[in-house]
Amino acid sequence: MRILIIEDNRRLAESLRDILKHLRYEADISGNGLDGYEQMMSGVYDGIILDVMLPGMDGITLLREARRRHCAVPVLMLTAKSETEDRVNGLESGADYYLTKPFDRDELAAALKAILRRGGEMIPDVLTFGDIALNQSSYCLEKGGKSIRLGKREYEVLRILMLNKGAVVSKETLLVKIWGNDGEAVDNNVEIYISFLRKKLDFLGAAASIVTVRHVGYCLETKEPANGKGTEV
Repeated sequence: MRILIIEDNRRLAESLRDILKHLRYEADISGNGLDGYEQMMSGVYDGIILDVMLPGMDGITLLREARRRHCAVPVLMLTAKSETEDRVNGLESGADYYLTKPFDRDELAAALKAILRRGGEMIPDVLTFGDIALNQSSYCLEKGGKSIRLGKREYEVLRILMLNKGAVVSKETLLVKIWGNDGEAVDNNVEIYISFLRKKLDFLGAAASIVTVRHVGYCLETKEPANGKGTEV
C-alpha cells in the first residue's frame, strides 16, 4: 500500500515515513497543502496522513475540498491541538481518525491499519484467487500445502491483481501504485516482477496464472479452461 504524508515539518514527516516503512507501507511526502491536495486527488494513494497546520492550504480546507470532490481515500489527521472542538472539526471535515501530537507509534500504526481496512470493502488477511492464497501478514503465496515467501514488490503486484478479481490492471496503474513518484521506475520494473511471480506460481504448480493482455495490462486467470484472452510474455 502507498501512503501520502502531508506534513510541513520535514523531520516529523521523515520519521513518519520510517515508521511506515517498518510497517511495510510505501510512503511519499508533501510539504504544503496545495501540492498535497493535488497528490491526494491523483488516485495513487491508499491512505493519507494529514497535518492540520500547513502552508498554502490548511489541512481542514484541503480535506473538505477533497471530500466535496468525492475523494474517499481514508485520512488520518494529525494536529498539536487536543481540544474537543478541534477534534470534532477534523472529523466533521471528513477525517477517519484524529491523533494529537505527540503520538504513540503503536497507536499510529493501529489507527492507520483501522482506517485502511475501513476504506471501501473489508480486505481479509488472506486473499484468494482460484487455487492460490496470498497471506498479507506473512507475505507468503500459498497453494495447497506448499508456500513461498514473496519479496515486497512481488507482494504488492500480486496483491493489486488479486484485489481486482481477474479484471485487467494496466501497467501504468501498477507502476504508479507501487513505485509512485520514483523517477527511476520504468515499465520494465513491472515486467520484471511479473516474471518473478510467474516463476513462483509455476513452482507451486498453481492453476492460476498472470496473463498479459497486449497493449492493456495484466490480469489473473486460471489456466483451465484456456480462453485465448491473452498471451504470456
